[in-house]
Amino acid sequence: MSIKYLFRNKNAQNRSPKMKETLASFQKLLEIMKELREKCPWDSVQTFQTLRTLTIEETYELTDAIQKEDIEEIKKELGDLLLHIVFYAQIASEKNDFTIKDVCDAINKKLQYRHPHIYSNES
Repeated sequence: MSIKYLFRNKNAQNRSPKMKETLASFQKLLEIMKELREKCPWDSVQTFQTLRTLTIEETYELTDAIQKEDIEEIKKELGDLLLHIVFYAQIASEKNDFTIKDVCDAINKKLQYRHPHIYSNES
């Protein structure tokens, strides 16, 4: 079952328990980011430009964790990068530029395009 199908399908019984938990965690992250943008003085003033160098720093920290093969640190740094992705998408959605759904849709489309040997029958 594809992720695209799981996001599109409104019938929760068709989702595995792990997928439901994953989607619930992602939804919680989106809710937290929205609340931080509304209520936190630091988060509310951030822009693409102010986050840019912090995102680069987080990417280097992930690289270091990968080189050390430190699984717990990799998990932490992936979370930090995911936070940045959600942060950028929240900022963009506030300006009506794009949403996190648009980001997911774009990468889904790209991955399917790059893997025609797997997705040639999907539109």
